[in-house]
Amino acid sequence: MTYCIGMQLDRGLVFMSDTRTNAGVDNFSTAKKMFHWQVPGERMITIMTAGNLATTQAMISLLRERSVTKKDRDPSILHETTMFQVARLVGATLKEVIAESSVNGQQSAEQFSASAIVGGQIKGGEPTIFLVYPEGNFIEITPDTPFFQIGETKYGKPILVRAYDPQMAYDDAVKLLLVSFDSTVKSNLSVGLPFDLQIYEKDSFEAGRILRIDEEDSVYQAISSGWGDALKEAFQHLPSYKV
Repeated sequence: MTYCIGMQLDRGLVFMSDTRTNAGVDNFSTAKKMFHWQVPGERMITIMTAGNLATTQAMISLLRERSVTKKDRDPSILHETTMFQVARLVGATLKEVIAESSVNGQQSAEQFSASAIVGGQIKGGEPTIFLVYPEGNFIEITPDTPFFQIGETKYGKPILVRAYDPQMAYDDAVKLLLVSFDSTVKSNLSVGLPFDLQIYEKDSFEAGRILRIDEEDSVYQAISSGWGDALKEAFQHLPSYKV
């Protein structure tokens, strides 16, 4: 499993993904799930993936190959004119990989299922994020749905719903995402550190700040322990229900 979040703020976009993959409780490994394409001054595109690792790696490889080879290998993620068209291309590529895998292996397409978060900005448009489903269709982020999650989403969602503010600073947004990820890590072994983080500034058309947060990170450790202590203290201040 995995856990990825793409969040829209007034000032830009924030992306975070874990790096754990597993094929059973005794077979864990690390794999990158966040990928970037950029043409400085013209576009920046980020894709995060969840699901069957062979499927997601094949999809990313196809997108990369078609973006660097000669023009007759189009469509290319670097040539689409809008983020909507980028999402369509990613959806079509994902659907293509799943269909080919299931046919070649004579197995159900569900075994090769995957999903993706596609976000970024192309000159002439606003920063935006799309959630792409295995069937190739997708939805776009809105003010009513200001973040998308894929993978193991249920443990980390409550804090996002309660604390998200579109005007929050990047530092606070990263803190919020780390609390969400920490809650998920403590609840599910299939999600784990290190975390990949990207902060995209609106209208910069560059990948921006990218870093990897590991288990030795002092700020993450302080947030993790502090959140646990804060929850215990808040619980003690709640009224007891007399029965």
